Amino acid sequence: MKDICCVGHITKDKIITPRQTVYMAGGTSFYFSYALNHLPQHVSFQLVTKLGDTEMQSADDMRIAGIDVLTFPSRHTVYFENKYGEDMNDRTQRVLERADPFTINEMSNVEARVYHLGSLLSDDFSPEVVEYLSTKGRISIDAQGYLREVRGEKVFAIDWADKRKILANTDIIKVNEHEMEVITGLTDPRQAALQLAEWGVKEVCVTLGSEGSIILAEGKFYDIPAYKPKEIVDATGCGDTYSAGYLWCRAQGMDYDESGRFAAAMCTLKLEHTGPFDRTIDDVKRVMK
Repeated sequence: MKDICCVGHITKDKIITPRQTVYMAGGTSFYFSYALNHLPQHVSFQLVTKLGDTEMQSADDMRIAGIDVLTFPSRHTVYFENKYGEDMNDRTQRVLERADPFTINEMSNVEARVYHLGSLLSDDFSPEVVEYLSTKGRISIDAQGYLREVRGEKVFAIDWADKRKILANTDIIKVNEHEMEVITGLTDPRQAALQLAEWGVKEVCVTLGSEGSIILAEGKFYDIPAYKPKEIVDATGCGDTYSAGYLWCRAQGMDYDESGRFAAAMCTLKLEHTGPFDRTIDDVKRVMK
C-alpha cells in the first residue's frame, strides 16, 4: 500500500519561451513524480503511466532516479507543444499525439491511500475509473486536463462534461483562476471554492499565480502567499509541483496552511529553472522563511 499514487501520462513536450525552445519529457505525472522524489522519503509513492513503445526510455530514466514506475502500453504518447509569452501565465498549446485512456482493469492491482489523477486531456479518466478508485482511497484531481478539448491540433478550454459525477467522488482538487471560472462560472476565487465544496470536494486549492493561492477545507479559508522567485525562467509544471508539495505534507498530517505554504515555496524554486523541481527540503524551508 503506497501513501500516494499518481496516475497520468508522461508526455513528449516542446516548450517554447521567449528565451529558448526545449524538448523534454513532461506532463503532470512527470513533474509531480520528480518533485516528490526530491523530498525526504517519509511518504511512499508510485507512478502509474501509459506510453508508446518509442518513449519507454522516459519511464526507465525515472526508475534510475529512484521512482517506482508502473507502465502500461499505449498506441501513442501524448505530445504537447507549450508556447509562453513574456508573462508565464500566458500559455498556448497544441497536441500533436494522444495516448490511450486509463482503464479500471489497469487500476485493479494498484493500492494507495491517495490517488492523484493528473489529467492532461478530457478523456484520460472516465467517471467510472474515478468512482472505482474512490472505493480504494482518497481522490486528488488536477482539473486542467478535464477542461481541454483537442480540435485538430489546437487545445480549447471547455466545461467539464461529467464534473458533478466526478467531483462527488473527489476529496482534493487543484484549480487555477482560469480553470475555476470554466468549471463554476464564477470569477471570485472564494465563491468558486465554495461552489466546488458544495459539489462534494473536501479540500479545494485555488492557485492564483503571483497572487498566491487559497485553500478551503472544513469550512475555513487559508490564504497562502506567493514567494518571489529570484528570476522567472519556466512555469511549466508549477501546478504539479504545488500538488506534490501539498499532498506530501498532508500525507504526514500537516495542517492546511503549512501544506499550502510548503507547496507555494516549492513552486517558487521550480519557476527559477526549466525542468522538474530539483531542490531540497532545506531549500524549500529557506524560501518559506
